[in-house]
Amino acid sequence: MDAKLKQESPPDMARPDMARKEGMRLLARASFEELNTAWAAIADKPDVSPVRGPETGLVMVRGRIGGGGDAFNLGEATVSRATVRLSTGEIGHGQLLGTDKQRARLAAIFDALFQRDPDRAAVEALHRQIAARIEAEDRRTAEETAATRVDFFTMVRGDD
Repeated sequence: MDAKLKQESPPDMARPDMARKEGMRLLARASFEELNTAWAAIADKPDVSPVRGPETGLVMVRGRIGGGGDAFNLGEATVSRATVRLSTGEIGHGQLLGTDKQRARLAAIFDALFQRDPDRAAVEALHRQIAARIEAEDRRTAEETAATRVDFFTMVRGDD
């Protein structure tokens, strides 16, 4: 079968790698308070050892003219990342925009906890909480933007 004709199926969120990817996206947008509160609520915390970081650096942000044109360097963005290993062997990664190293470390811890069956439900509950907050913020922003919307129309004058 020709590769161009092959149609890809939509991502399956039941696949662990897709669920983990979505979870990491949500953890990157979580606030420090959300992550710290969830970490404090865990009664039987595993020992956490750093593998990399947390550290802060810069990445080059690239863009495309019109979404499909030639790529160009738009500028640099500050990012923080961390990689941790739990005492049970799971390795977690956390990356986010900004300079909050502790938030990156907590995101990495929750990524590692997501990989453990006993902790997955608690981490998924955190993911739902973060998603609900993001959705509420997006809705509020859309409502504020809609309130300032101006509809322009043209009236055609008839020839009398």
